[in-house]
Amino acid sequence: MPVLHSVIHKIDKKPDGLPAVLYLSSEEQVESAARDDLMSQLNESYNAATGKGWGFFHQESGAYPFSGWLGKYMAGVTDFLPFSATAVEHLTKLMEESNLTTGGHALFCHYQQGMTEYLVIALVQETEAVTMTEELHLMTVKRLDLDYIRLAARINISEWQTNRQSKQYISYLKGKQGRRLNDYFRDFIGCQEGIDGPSETRTLLKAFSDFVESEDMVGEAAREKTNTLVNYSIAQAKLGEPITLDELSSLIDEDRPKNFYDFIKAKDYGLSEALPPDKETLNKFRRFTGRAEGMSISFEAHLLGSKVEFDQDGGTLTLRGLPTQLTEQLKRAAT
Repeated sequence: MPVLHSVIHKIDKKPDGLPAVLYLSSEEQVESAARDDLMSQLNESYNAATGKGWGFFHQESGAYPFSGWLGKYMAGVTDFLPFSATAVEHLTKLMEESNLTTGGHALFCHYQQGMTEYLVIALVQETEAVTMTEELHLMTVKRLDLDYIRLAARINISEWQTNRQSKQYISYLKGKQGRRLNDYFRDFIGCQEGIDGPSETRTLLKAFSDFVESEDMVGEAAREKTNTLVNYSIAQAKLGEPITLDELSSLIDEDRPKNFYDFIKAKDYGLSEALPPDKETLNKFRRFTGRAEGMSISFEAHLLGSKVEFDQDGGTLTLRGLPTQLTEQLKRAAT
């Protein structure tokens, strides 16, 4: 993860009603192991965070000027430091107008991962930590709290520059700190919601369930394919990369690499070629499958405890919300 440019400014905004005070850094962070470790930790924390939104830039305007500033920086018209200073001044202004009390350290990092360039912006708070001095005395120090980032966004610069039709080159943390706080930070980036990650992931899992059923997969075969899908998707989430239908299809069936892909396209699920994985949705998706003596049972793990209850002592399952088709068949059989 080569860091191309990075800088940290500070916004001091307290809940006392006084105006925010902006402390602009006079220079970029110099190349060092500490800088690279910090930015690597920031990237890992961002990738691990759940509850992301995905979107794209509003048309550049007075209300949404950020994309214009970024474009001038990428074109070499302005340098990284003045670009970040202009942006953080705008962020501070929006913070004041929203009457929000959350200040913090504004981190800007332009980095490259593989052939792709990214810009990540995060508002990071300070927290206290205890360290040991050379004299073996305990000392309290302040550190940047990368374990709990509330406001952050990442822009896939390469995709933005090469595919302006994309609706998912920006990701941002939604978090649980309140809609107003999320909205003002998203307005700062000038981002509008594009692809709904959880919804797309649920649709993908529905398509996979239909595919497993159409292929008459049961038992170990179904579990193996499910694990392949979930493990690949979560690995992509950890890398901050999208699920690619082509790649996923080839992993699910190496002998027929286009089989799952063609199934999705034929059934017209409306999925994008690449979609953002939602880890929370994925973690709930595992299938329990079994067949014995003319009976076949298969259901998704997240239904256990709601529509499916298991009595371990009695070895029985209680099912709720049966499919209408099955219910009608049972009714006819009972008459």
